[in-house]
Amino acid sequence: MRVLITGMTGQVGAYLAALPPPSGISWRPVDRAALDLSQPETVAASVDRLAPDVVVNAAAYTAVDRAETEPDLADLVNHRGPAALARFCAAASVPLIHLSTDYVFDGRGGAPYGQEDAPNPLNTYGRTKLAGERAVLEAGGPALVLRTAWLFSVRGQTFVRTMLRLGAEWDILRVVADQRGCPTAAADVAHALHHMLARIARGWRTPSGVWHLCGPADATWHDVAEALFDLAEPVWGRRPAVAAITTADWPTPAARPLDSRLDCAATVRDLGIACRPWRDALPEVVAAILARPPQGL
Repeated sequence: MRVLITGMTGQVGAYLAALPPPSGISWRPVDRAALDLSQPETVAASVDRLAPDVVVNAAAYTAVDRAETEPDLADLVNHRGPAALARFCAAASVPLIHLSTDYVFDGRGGAPYGQEDAPNPLNTYGRTKLAGERAVLEAGGPALVLRTAWLFSVRGQTFVRTMLRLGAEWDILRVVADQRGCPTAAADVAHALHHMLARIARGWRTPSGVWHLCGPADATWHDVAEALFDLAEPVWGRRPAVAAITTADWPTPAARPLDSRLDCAATVRDLGIACRPWRDALPEVVAAILARPPQGL
């Protein structure tokens, strides 16, 4: 079984492609050069050449603030490209697993969101991801959408990497403490996908619909910053202070939900996959980042 993995240089795609494939499976990881979602008219031909039996779409435009000034590009990568991918998969009866985000919600619900709750994105990134979700499901093929949240890893300019870079330079940092979500290790999402793909290889029929997959414990950005500096202190021999501020104190081009927690109970029940609490996953990521030379941050 050939599994096409888009976004092989991203957080989840890179982790998944680095795992040994399950028995009976071979990976087909691709980057933008081989499959460019920003050019939807080329997607079908690119996928056809790769001849996958299953597709995992881990590629996305994830620059939340920059999307406000690049809405067309964000829409191509997050919506129109995945729509073309889903149409090809539907026509070929190829199962598609598509990754999405907690930012499809406005954060005003007051409780963790279930997959049946109505989305209402606040920013361009969230709107384009929601449009992509709908296009994937409307294509009519076997398609499974997994919403995840607050990803962190050793790759990319994530919050964890940014905080460690700044914390190495500054004695006091101001971090937002009124946005709450579910920090999630990208490695955990990759392992969950690995488990699902192994089941597909054994004959499991992929259900279509939307599920949530993220860490089971919630936090604020301030909580995460405090925890990662606790982990960095023995290495640095010092610890920056973290001042709690509000979203209003730190205006950004893109509005962000104040409470985007996701309820993953249905995912555990229906798909048999789960992620670790973020505090369990964070130490290995911080250790890996700090083990690199300073420019690695």
